[in-house]
Amino acid sequence: MSAASYAVSAKARSKYGRFLTERDYSNILACQSVAEVMVYLKAHTHYASVLSDVNERDVHRGRLEQLLRQYLFNEFDSLCRFDTGVSAGFSRYVIEKTEVEQIIRFLVLLNANSTEKFIFQFPGFLSKHTEIDVYKLANARNYNEFLNALSNTTYYDLLKKFKPDEKGRLPVSDMENELYAHVLKHMRELIDKRTKGSEQRELRAIFRTINDYSIFSRILRLKKYYDLPPEVIRANMLPEYSNLSSRLVDRMCAAESSAEVFQIMQSTNCGRLIGKIGYNYAGDIGPRVQYHVAKRYIHFSSNPSVVMISFMFLSETELMNVISLIEGIRYQIDPKTIQSILIR
Repeated sequence: MSAASYAVSAKARSKYGRFLTERDYSNILACQSVAEVMVYLKAHTHYASVLSDVNERDVHRGRLEQLLRQYLFNEFDSLCRFDTGVSAGFSRYVIEKTEVEQIIRFLVLLNANSTEKFIFQFPGFLSKHTEIDVYKLANARNYNEFLNALSNTTYYDLLKKFKPDEKGRLPVSDMENELYAHVLKHMRELIDKRTKGSEQRELRAIFRTINDYSIFSRILRLKKYYDLPPEVIRANMLPEYSNLSSRLVDRMCAAESSAEVFQIMQSTNCGRLIGKIGYNYAGDIGPRVQYHVAKRYIHFSSNPSVVMISFMFLSETELMNVISLIEGIRYQIDPKTIQSILIR
């Protein structure tokens, strides 16, 4: 392993060592306002650098979230500058994932005729790294204008086949599936072409396990909240990037109840994680699995790329926790309830 590779692992683990502690979480939970949270983050945590010039009396929750997201992006980008063979690919993965998240957010707003809200939560740092015409996207008010904003990107060809229905609503779930398949395909190609040995095995294991549980939680969500038929649920899966067999996915899609879906999943090797992670609802399972897997690899992997991607996933989890804390305190939710949704 090269000196640069050792540096990546050391730097990532050093940054991970500065993450919020149980004491930090307890102290933030004791805060009475977003301004108090801001004061604590500035004075006692690794977020101080990005918040140092912000006045806690004037900060808006949306602005605070954007600053924290930018900080996370910069942290990971700094690791990707080391020459590890796959750094450029990981950097592209982060950008594509962020682009897809913003595209999906816009589509949801378009279906709700609320696209004017899009720009207020758009992560400004992305503008320097994306080929999407952000100005056109922010000002788009219909699907054709949306596609025009994506005309110079690969997303245009992926999404142009979709059309609004007679009520003007778009099939966002199908479009989301197409977009995430695109991101996962690029990551799989990177892993297959640029890595080998234990590095390749560990990276495959991480992404496949995460997608296993993404499939599982999506089946639960579509079955519970939308009561869709098995063939429609099946069309929303990405089993080719998974350890789950096609037959097993079919069984979960055809299950009569959520309890049966759980039973089928727990019969698999990876399904045994369910009992270890704890969860509050179906959408909570994926992030908790991602955290559980990343925490194991950042401690025990000897491969710098694996440590790097694990650090990224753990950083995302901590940011989710901070945002949950801010939201909970803002709306004066009971601290025990806030604590129950934190992932750690």
